[in-house]
Amino acid sequence: MGPKSTVAVVLDAGALIAFERADARMRALCREGLRIGARLVVPAGVVGQVVRDPGHQVAVRALLRGRTTEVPPLDRLLAEAAGILCGRSGTSDVIDASVAIIAKRERAIVLTSDPEDLERLAPGIRVERI
Repeated sequence: MGPKSTVAVVLDAGALIAFERADARMRALCREGLRIGARLVVPAGVVGQVVRDPGHQVAVRALLRGRTTEVPPLDRLLAEAAGILCGRSGTSDVIDASVAIIAKRERAIVLTSDPEDLERLAPGIRVERI
């Protein structure tokens, strides 16, 4: 994948679903990200939430295999950190918590259909509603 760009965009499940449904705004944001060399970051848990029928999810699979797309694993450290964040914020969605943690780590903006949940997990996180 070449050198890392300083710009990162994290996609949550809502953003990935919007991409799959050919949402014009989401597709335009991805094209712009590619144009400026942004890294698209899709946490592994998000992939698990969205991928249901790979044979029919051609666009999503192509995005996930893209040269500027990264899929960070949901390993033990991230899973524990996400659980702790859920405990501290009074929430229960470990995947949303992993999205928030990765976004903070990457200093990224998150494309999401539900910014309120992410802002509750990580106040001040940069989000863009899809």
